[in-house]
Amino acid sequence: MEILNLIPSMGGFAWTLVAFVIALSIIVAVHEYGHYIVGRWSGIHAEVFSLGFGPVLYSRVDKRGTRWQLAALPFGGFVMFLGDSDAASGKDGAAISALTDAERRRTMHGAPLWARASTVLAGPVFNFILSIAIFVGFYLVNGIATDQAIVGKLKSTPFVAQSLLPGDRIVALGGTDTPDLISFARATEGLPPASTADYTVERAGSLVDVKGPFPFPPLADGVQPQSAAQESGLEPGDMILAVDGRMIYAFSELRDIVGQSDGKPLLLTIWRDGATFDATLAPRRMDIPKRDGGFETRWLIGLTGSLVFEPESRIPGPIEVLQLGAEQTWNIAATSLSGLASMVTGAISSCNLRGPIGIAESSGAAASQGAASFILFIAMLSTAVGLINLFPIPVLDGGHLVFHAYEAIAGKPPSDGALRVLMGGGLALLLTLMVFALTNDFFCP
Repeated sequence: MEILNLIPSMGGFAWTLVAFVIALSIIVAVHEYGHYIVGRWSGIHAEVFSLGFGPVLYSRVDKRGTRWQLAALPFGGFVMFLGDSDAASGKDGAAISALTDAERRRTMHGAPLWARASTVLAGPVFNFILSIAIFVGFYLVNGIATDQAIVGKLKSTPFVAQSLLPGDRIVALGGTDTPDLISFARATEGLPPASTADYTVERAGSLVDVKGPFPFPPLADGVQPQSAAQESGLEPGDMILAVDGRMIYAFSELRDIVGQSDGKPLLLTIWRDGATFDATLAPRRMDIPKRDGGFETRWLIGLTGSLVFEPESRIPGPIEVLQLGAEQTWNIAATSLSGLASMVTGAISSCNLRGPIGIAESSGAAASQGAASFILFIAMLSTAVGLINLFPIPVLDGGHLVFHAYEAIAGKPPSDGALRVLMGGGLALLLTLMVFALTNDFFCP
């Protein structure tokens, strides 16, 4: 991933463009490969596999007769099967009528219904598989926290009291028993903010009372792309020492100050690697998902907090890690659908729908935070692409699946004339949505 470290030297625009192209190319390649490979398994011949549109920069024909090509405009891709008139799988009636029955079976339009439906569905499914695979890899590399509050690694802070040691099992915090990590988190919520806290730990088989750093300080664990914090130059690992000259010790204090700011600019005093500096930023109104469903609108600066130490972790087993990866992918899809529904009903702002410029900016911001952040962004974007392609809009995969469902019920496919009208309407609707999203990129804050 060293290539990501070279992008900043190219400038902000180039950084954004390169990150966007890399992310989109990976997602499109996986999506189209899903169509290709399942089509091949189903007996449907792919004539062209293209990554990108426009003039062809490179191509080769494999032993199966499929031309693999790289085109000049890297903002999509397509698979053209035998009998297709275009990249959207339009029917080339003249070409198909000239084929034998055996050759017609190898076309997208002459194959059995199950083969066509499977081939269409494979694109979005492969996007979901990519997302799950990325999350699985993330958990296998980083592990997940154990059930007990055991100190794995202490994070750097400006406070002197660092009496906690890796391997300490925290049995009490501020006089409250903490038999597990959940109870430790609850004890943290009820702890008065201070620079230090009282811990009772099990160390080398003995119970020891120690002073340690406040367990949930205003320490930036993550910086949200396109947020006030990101645009002000804040980085993961930064500690917020004061807001408008007032010292703070807990992340909850920062959250409350931001939430009550009404968008007023705040002066933050920040500690980073032993040095302090000031940064002024204005919180933004953002719609965020609630745990019990729906959304709430709050003033935010785009920081996520964490414990002052990394809890001891374990590597999950194969079944557990697959479940975790699938749950993450499902949660992203469910939140996206909930967000779209809330925008349609007016519950949240339609500015939450971003177009290609907004996505590109998010790509660049994620890449600027390191390879791990960028890869996780690819997972989230892949889920979104797979989900959008399942929408029942002609031109998209979901629209083709609706046509297949109609054929299964009626016993015959829609007429060629009806398909042309529906595909034209679907294309118009899709272009309208793209223009709307692009408008949001320019005019929404």
